[in-house]
Amino acid sequence: MRPWNTFIEGDNLEVLRRLAAEGATFDLIYIDPPYNTGSAFAYHDDLRGADGRRKGRHEAWVAMMRPRLEAARAVMAPGSALYVSIDDNEVAYLRLLLDEVYGEANFLAQVVVNLNAKGRQLGKGFATSHEYLLVYALDARTCVLDASSPDLVDEADFRLVAEDGRRYRRLPLRNTNKKFNPVTAPTLHYALWGDPESGRVSATPFEGAVEIKPVFGDGAPAVWRWSAPLVTERAEDLVCRRVTGKLGERVDIYQRDWLAVAGGEGLPRRKKLRTIWTAAEVGSTDTAVAELKALVGHVFESPKPTGLLRRILQTMPVDARVLDFFAGSGTTGHAVALQNAADGGRRRCVSVNHAEPTRVGSNAERAGLATVAEITRARLRAVAETLGGGLEEGD
Repeated sequence: MRPWNTFIEGDNLEVLRRLAAEGATFDLIYIDPPYNTGSAFAYHDDLRGADGRRKGRHEAWVAMMRPRLEAARAVMAPGSALYVSIDDNEVAYLRLLLDEVYGEANFLAQVVVNLNAKGRQLGKGFATSHEYLLVYALDARTCVLDASSPDLVDEADFRLVAEDGRRYRRLPLRNTNKKFNPVTAPTLHYALWGDPESGRVSATPFEGAVEIKPVFGDGAPAVWRWSAPLVTERAEDLVCRRVTGKLGERVDIYQRDWLAVAGGEGLPRRKKLRTIWTAAEVGSTDTAVAELKALVGHVFESPKPTGLLRRILQTMPVDARVLDFFAGSGTTGHAVALQNAADGGRRRCVSVNHAEPTRVGSNAERAGLATVAEITRARLRAVAETLGGGLEEGD
């Protein structure tokens, strides 16, 4: 069985082209590229234009990123997705670049990620507390990304218990959005039959049943959320009840929305992800530093929290092949090991980093880690030792 993690040291553009030549493909790519805050890039690209003029700051950054994003697209499998972390310095340029390389139709989301709840207090202006995730599909029509998470489900919402022990909540079968009504959705305005004593619901009359048509609280005609064939198919998930509203007592129909499937089998319930992710949900820069420190010391200034990567991983299948070609401190590989250990997944991750020298006098240099690639390697080795899953190393 192949290890959960593979580390490749080398220039990521060269590695991407080699992976493509070898026929390697990936279901999920996550990258956290340089944010272009004014420091020189550690990649040896030609940053001069055809006229010999040195490219401007944004132009140079785009010129560095373009071939890497094009090479990344070449190793994406059918159904795959790409996540890119970025901040305000280049988000506008990156969005345009990704639209060009991947196509506007394959844009999935621009997520705001709150990694610094207090905000940056140094310097003038606003206390910035967020970054972004740009999410693109290779082909949005066939992408398997599921923009939901089991972590967002609050079991306290499911307070009712069925006879078989399953927990559920009641949701009105009536569509409560007035945009949906007999004029805009005429096929969903029809009569159902229910018995408020037994709770039974049917699409056809039965003894003891009363006819029920969907209405809003003010008595105006409404529509159901389910079609009549679906009511017939899932009648056991519906219940008829007497309720009291503004106009007095009436009989209405509710869906029993289950926390889990019968017997507790199958995948956990999931809830749709919003496009703002808070530090309380996915971790912060502070928690990320603590995670790395626990494994190899305080040797990287701004790692990403594993919680952020685990949320990303949860949007893709449990056997996803993952690639991070700006591997930094190795958070993606760490998160893959954590998530596999948590849910029994079979994800495999390839992390790519090059031998960029660590800053003179930095914690990493004092710890004997001469390059950023050595930080990545050290972390992934520690992950393999503490969490298992193995590590394969190459160049």
